[in-house]
Amino acid sequence: MLLKSNLILLILTVAGAQPWADPVVVLPPPEYSGKVSLEEAIFKRKSVRSFRNDALTLAEISQLLWSAGGKTIDALTGPSRSHPSAGGIYPLEIYLVVGKVRGLKQGIYKYFWRDHTLQMVKSGDHRSSLAGAALKQLFIEQAPATIVLTALYRKTARVYGNRGTIRYVPMDAGHAAQNLYLQAAAMGLGTVAVGAFNDRSVKKVLALSREDPLYLLPVGKPSHD
Repeated sequence: MLLKSNLILLILTVAGAQPWADPVVVLPPPEYSGKVSLEEAIFKRKSVRSFRNDALTLAEISQLLWSAGGKTIDALTGPSRSHPSAGGIYPLEIYLVVGKVRGLKQGIYKYFWRDHTLQMVKSGDHRSSLAGAALKQLFIEQAPATIVLTALYRKTARVYGNRGTIRYVPMDAGHAAQNLYLQAAAMGLGTVAVGAFNDRSVKKVLALSREDPLYLLPVGKPSHD
């Protein structure tokens, strides 16, 4: 059994996946109030496809991830998240592809919303590979980070069947993406929701097995107003 475990660890390490070796990154607590009103954020919201060569901070990443699907007040069914979900099921998972974030090594991280932490799943700069998987949309490679929304369809399908798969899960992704858009606008950052990509290639880049990618959201400081 020990030999088998060591062999699995060796295979994962060679592939760049490190689910056990890397420590958990505890993110700074998110802010629950800001200087920009909701109305102003809605007015300023736009899609940004050109980013400055500036690193993001860990605090900025923390706020963006929380807005996309972090923990909020407790609901009747348990802890709630920052966006609504059909039946309170929350099938979405969130990944972060890091190129230039102060306080984080380059790599791909999974976001754990209940305790607001990150865990590295692959080391290295994978922005170029992700841009290639997204039909060579090179602004993804230019952005300092990309937030990826994925889904475990079966969580919702178990309750709602095919309607959950074709309607409710995509609705969840739309809610989460709009939250991220508004948070970015309130912080003077920019993002764009990208749905044009090769699913299989994105799954390979992120080392996904059970989940399907829905949205890529590169984020950074806009190169122009």
